[in-house]
Amino acid sequence: MVFSNSISNLFGKSPIRPLQEHMSLVVVCASKLEPFFESVIANDWQTASEVFDRISDDENQADELKKQFRLNMPKSLFMPVSRGDLLGILAQQDNIANTAKDVCGIVLGREMDIPTSLQSDFIAYVKSTIETCEKARTAIDELDELLETGFTGQEVKFVKKLIRDLDAQEQKVDKRERKLRHRLFKIEGDIPPIHVMFLYNVIDNIGEIADTAERVGNQLELLLAK
Repeated sequence: MVFSNSISNLFGKSPIRPLQEHMSLVVVCASKLEPFFESVIANDWQTASEVFDRISDDENQADELKKQFRLNMPKSLFMPVSRGDLLGILAQQDNIANTAKDVCGIVLGREMDIPTSLQSDFIAYVKSTIETCEKARTAIDELDELLETGFTGQEVKFVKKLIRDLDAQEQKVDKRERKLRHRLFKIEGDIPPIHVMFLYNVIDNIGEIADTAERVGNQLELLLAK
């Protein structure tokens, strides 16, 4: 995916396009969780390190776009959304990339082992989390259409459906998380306590990525209610 180099070109007519650009980059970052953890499970730390470097690059690009967004967004917007609303969405999007980078950094730094009995459920959990982020991006991609229609009509109904789909997907992640935590609980007596602690932390942080993606949808839904 090619991202624009000029923030001024991105802003053009409104700040919506750079917000969408940022979300796309954030999802690219989150999507690398799958190859990262596949490398971890394969005990291929060289590849895991390379994937982490790419995640870091994506997160740095997203961070720079976030900074430019804040610096270049007009103080007053001639549109039915406020500057604060857009900055709130931006902050949640940014948290997705930050958490993805942080959780991979923890795993890589400790060269953490994912117990064999958890590996299948763990990868399914990661994939489900990525799908939640993708659904959040799909909803954000409709923001320009909402503006064009003045937040009325069929477009509002369509976006509300996307948000419902996002909420349902996040609930699936919650179920996978509970299952994974329960399976870890069953075997934690066979694992060094410090490792158990970090495994729970990693599971929690992956779940937080999905929770944050859902919050992106929630903030979009608040715009519909105004």
